[in-house]
Amino acid sequence: MYSEKESAEVTVNNFLTKIKHYYHPTEEAAILEAFSVAKNAHEGQFRASGRPYITHPTIVADILVDMGFDVPTICAALLHDTVEDTNVTDADLRTKFGDEIADLVAGVTKLDKIQFHNKEEEQTENMRKMFFAMAKDIRVMMIKLADRLHNMRSLMYLSEEKQQVIAKETLDIFAPIAGRLGISSVKSELEDLCLKYLDRKAYDEIAQGIAMKKAERETIVENFIFQLKDKLKESNLANFDVYWRTKHFYSIYKKMKKQNKTLEQVYDLTAVRVIVETIKDCYAVLGSIHDKWKPMPGRFKDYIAVPKRNMYQSLHTTVFLDYQSHRYPIEVQIRTYEMHKIAEYGVAAHWKYKEGVTTKTEMDETLGWVKEVLSYDKDFRDSKEFLNLIRKDISNTNEVYVFTPNGDVKILAAGSNALDFAYAVHSEVGNKCVGTKVNNKIVPLDTVLSTGDTVEVMTNPNAKGPSRDWLKIVTTPSAKAKIRQFFKRELKDEYIRTGKSMVERDAKHRGISPSELVTPEAVAAVCERYMLANADEMYAAVGYGSLSLTQVMLKLITANKHVSDAIKAQQVVRSRKPVNSKEKSVIIKGVEGLLVRFSRCCSPVPGDEIVGYISRGRGVCVHRADCPAVKNMEKERLIKAEWANTSEQTTFSASIEIISEDKGDIFAEITRAIANEGLPMTAINARKDKKGNAVANVTVEISNHDQANQLITKLKSIPAVINAYRVNG
Repeated sequence: MYSEKESAEVTVNNFLTKIKHYYHPTEEAAILEAFSVAKNAHEGQFRASGRPYITHPTIVADILVDMGFDVPTICAALLHDTVEDTNVTDADLRTKFGDEIADLVAGVTKLDKIQFHNKEEEQTENMRKMFFAMAKDIRVMMIKLADRLHNMRSLMYLSEEKQQVIAKETLDIFAPIAGRLGISSVKSELEDLCLKYLDRKAYDEIAQGIAMKKAERETIVENFIFQLKDKLKESNLANFDVYWRTKHFYSIYKKMKKQNKTLEQVYDLTAVRVIVETIKDCYAVLGSIHDKWKPMPGRFKDYIAVPKRNMYQSLHTTVFLDYQSHRYPIEVQIRTYEMHKIAEYGVAAHWKYKEGVTTKTEMDETLGWVKEVLSYDKDFRDSKEFLNLIRKDISNTNEVYVFTPNGDVKILAAGSNALDFAYAVHSEVGNKCVGTKVNNKIVPLDTVLSTGDTVEVMTNPNAKGPSRDWLKIVTTPSAKAKIRQFFKRELKDEYIRTGKSMVERDAKHRGISPSELVTPEAVAAVCERYMLANADEMYAAVGYGSLSLTQVMLKLITANKHVSDAIKAQQVVRSRKPVNSKEKSVIIKGVEGLLVRFSRCCSPVPGDEIVGYISRGRGVCVHRADCPAVKNMEKERLIKAEWANTSEQTTFSASIEIISEDKGDIFAEITRAIANEGLPMTAINARKDKKGNAVANVTVEISNHDQANQLITKLKSIPAVINAYRVNG
């Protein structure tokens, strides 16, 4: 591992020396060219540590060299920050290095050019893009993990606030991803570094405690290994390796927290590994160990017969060693050499060892969860909800192994229930489910499953499909997404009509012809941005509410130069008008020629009782008479105001808050009701209140007070809506 205090020259020279040994001269030349471009691009840039910036991509590439990655991956690692942080463009990379390397760099590059409403939306978009690129090419994620690993190693140079934010994100997202990809060395180091910054006191206590008892622990474990080797030789085992390691700090920390123990009460701080030639040898070693030492009940796990989802295979057992009148638990992991490669490097073993350690089928199965995450993306409109689902899915490493009636094994996240199992078998099995049996007994759908359970799903081909209440029963993101997909599919035509109507109405309101706006090129830009298949999916997403009308309209406009230029021209013309139509709609009693503007805190519309407030140097601000802000204003500066009788059609923004039960497609029903009233919707924000109700704040364009009241009446008629009202202050 490099030290941040090491000189930049040493860092670079070590890397250049290493690639000479790892790659063919022609491959080395390609890597040197990428290094040269990166070095020139980052010239004059420095890290927070004060080191030249080129040391960062060099170390990222070096980490990937140690994992055995191919030349395009190493080149992309060296170039991964050039498009984001220098004058080098994507087109430059494609011209000089080709599409493969440029695509890898694009997959890693952050979405810093896009303006987001909040940090959660930014993080969600970065995650979405990363998973999308990862599904196409896993090497994108490997570069990202190496990048994050070096950033965590040099985190001490950032402010405490940034340390906390980066460490938390790493622990929530990147360390679990490394675990799901089976790269235990990266996962362990990331977790230990995160603990160092998130709970330094605990980190130091564990480090000091382990250091103090190191000699005692080594004596005990080496005594066990000495006896074990003798036992294995007696069993005529020809080729094997035995060694031990201290468990990494974060796994010890988790055990202490979960079991409420002190470090002195955690005895299995080390793990002994036995590496052998064949699977048959693994079970032979297990038999020898259990023959000599008493196993601890409930601590045997066979990950060879049933591998983990990240391809990990080993036998795990914990036995008691009697040593100097004390009994010590020793954890032993038994695996073949091939299994050991996968355990250490996960999917990266595919590149490090060119001996067919992983097949394409195994790789596809390991990365299946990435595609599942992308399917959640289309079904969860709330950034926070989507992020929470990703965190839950990738961080739940505890698994249960349950059986179908035919004896097939299904691996589910711990805490999954019978209905989750039904959807894990197949979407249609879940949709047609009418009941479940666990171990031949009929049980409720929300029955939590345990390892070893045999689960039978009873189906009826005539079943109407899932109930909306099932969204509250299932616990896995995959099952939730499949249920939501069912409802979206059933109502797809209606959502398409609603979404198309909303887009066309909004276009007309902006003075744009729908046919000019919704061109194939503009639709393609929206679909690429939000990972949709076609125009119908775009309209359905708007009608369903998973994409806001504002998001889609802005992308359609910016992707269509003709329309964008026309709107800019309209804005120039409007800016030259001395008085706009809204100003003409209000009469200020006894005063003429003052600039008139409308308060954003209460958004008055014709029909509301209004009052003017003379502000210093900014004319008159018009408020609703019942606006709470008016009570705190200087009375001598309040002035009478009333609506003028004008024939000009003018629209005003009105914000309406809707409180409803958190049911299925409630937001889609709300947007449909608004669309049916013919009112353009310019914004919608949603959240949950303390009671668990859904709260939506919708901004619409209306002409008068009556339209607002009529819309509120329609919204209140929706069965799930509890209340709806104009936002006041």
